[in-house]
Amino acid sequence: MESKTPEPQVQQESRTAPPAAPPREKEAEPARGPSKPAPRRRPLWPWVLFLALLGAGGYYFWSKRTPPANNPAAGKSGDGRGGRGGGIPPVVATRVQKGNIGVYYTGLGVVTPIYTVTVKSRVDGELMSVAFKEGDIVAKGDTLAEIDPRPYQAQQTQYEGQLVKDQASLENAKLDLQRYETLIAHNAVAGQTLDTQRATVKMFEGAIKTDQGQIESAKLNVEFSHITSPITGRVGLRLVDPGNIVHATDTNGLLVITQLDPISVIFTIAEDQLQDVLRRWSAGQKLPVEAWDRELQHRIAQGSLSTIDNQIDDTTGTLKLRATFNNANNVLFPNQFVNARLLVQEKRGVLLLNSAAVQRNSQMTYVYLIKPDSTVTIKKIGIGVTEGNQTEITSGLVQDDMIAMTGVDKLEEGSKVVVRMEGEEETPGQKGGQKTTTKGTGGKANSGKETK
Repeated sequence: MESKTPEPQVQQESRTAPPAAPPREKEAEPARGPSKPAPRRRPLWPWVLFLALLGAGGYYFWSKRTPPANNPAAGKSGDGRGGRGGGIPPVVATRVQKGNIGVYYTGLGVVTPIYTVTVKSRVDGELMSVAFKEGDIVAKGDTLAEIDPRPYQAQQTQYEGQLVKDQASLENAKLDLQRYETLIAHNAVAGQTLDTQRATVKMFEGAIKTDQGQIESAKLNVEFSHITSPITGRVGLRLVDPGNIVHATDTNGLLVITQLDPISVIFTIAEDQLQDVLRRWSAGQKLPVEAWDRELQHRIAQGSLSTIDNQIDDTTGTLKLRATFNNANNVLFPNQFVNARLLVQEKRGVLLLNSAAVQRNSQMTYVYLIKPDSTVTIKKIGIGVTEGNQTEITSGLVQDDMIAMTGVDKLEEGSKVVVRMEGEEETPGQKGGQKTTTKGTGGKANSGKETK
C-alpha cells in the first residue's frame, strides 16, 4: 500500500490566495515580409531658411517699387532712365507763355424776354378775322384780328344824332335868354323867369358834353374792334378761332406776342461775388456777359450786364442779374437754360500754361519741367485763374519753360524723354516710344519699344 506523498507547500498557499489571471495569448499577426528599418524624420530648418529668404526677397522688390513719400511721381517707372519698357518715353510738351486771361463768374441763367404781351379783346363781339399766322414775326402796329365793329358804329351814329338835337335845343335856349334879358330891363318879365332860362341854357350845354363823350367812347370801341400789335415780336399759338364771340372779361387772350430781339438772360451769382461786380458797375464799367450751352462747350451769344436786382435771396444766398443780348438770328429762345459767364476782370501779361500739363496730388501742384538735356525734373508751382484750357501760373516757372503735357505717367525725377512740341507732327522715330541705340561694342542697332 503506497503512502500518499504530501502536496508541496506552494500549492497549499495557492489554494488560499485568489487564483492569478491566466496570461493573454498574443493575437496572431499577419505575415510580413522581411523587416525594414524605421524611416528617419527630416529636419525643419531648410524650410524655415527657404521661407525667410522668400520673405526677404519679397520685401526687397516691394521696397524698390514703393514710391518715396517726397516724390510725387515715383513708382511710375521701373528705373530713372525711361520707364518700365527700358526705352526712352516720348512726351508732348508745351511752353509757358505770356498772355491775357479773364476772371469770370458763372451762373445758371434762363432766357427771359424783355416784353411779353397777351393780346386780349377790349370789346365784346364776334371775331371776324385773324390777320396773322402762328409763329409769324409781327411789327408794332400790324393788324392782328378784327372784331365786328357794326354795333359800335351804330352807337356812334346814335350819339351823334343826340348831339345835334341837344345843340339845337341849346341855340333856342340862348335866344330865349337874350329876349328875357331885354324884357327884364323894362320890367316886362319877372326875374325868376330870367334865372330859369339861364339854368336851361347850362343844362343843354351839359347835355352836349355828355353827347360828345358818348361819341368818343363809341369811336374807341370801333377802334378797339381793329386789334393791332403793341410790340414787335413773335406770335405764339392762336388761342381763339374766327367766329367765336369774345369778351373783354375773358381770362384767356387771343394770342401771345414775345419780343425776341433784343432778349435778356436772368442769372444768379453768389453773394460773395457781389462786391466785385458792384464796384465795377458803380464805376460805370460795361461788364460783358456770355451765354453758353449747358455743357459749357459752345458760346451762343454775347451781351452785357443791364440790371442788378435789389435784394439777395436769403434761402440760396444768391443775387439775380439781367444781361441783354442782341438776338437777330434767334439763337436764344425764351425759357431756354444757359450758363451765363460774367467777365469781371481781364488779367494782362500773365504767365499761362496749358491746363493739361498741370499735375496735382494731396501735397502740392507741380509740373514736369523739361531741361535742356532732355531730362525732366519735378517743379512745384502756384496757380491762379483757370479759364478754358489755360491756367495762370503765379510762381515756380518763367516764360518759355518747356513742360511735359502728355506721357507723364511714365516719368519720374531725372527721366530721359523724347520731346515733341504741342502741334507738331509725330515722326516715325518717336512713334510708339521707339529710339535707335547702339548696344555695347557690337555695333548692332537695337530697337527698344516703350509700352504705353
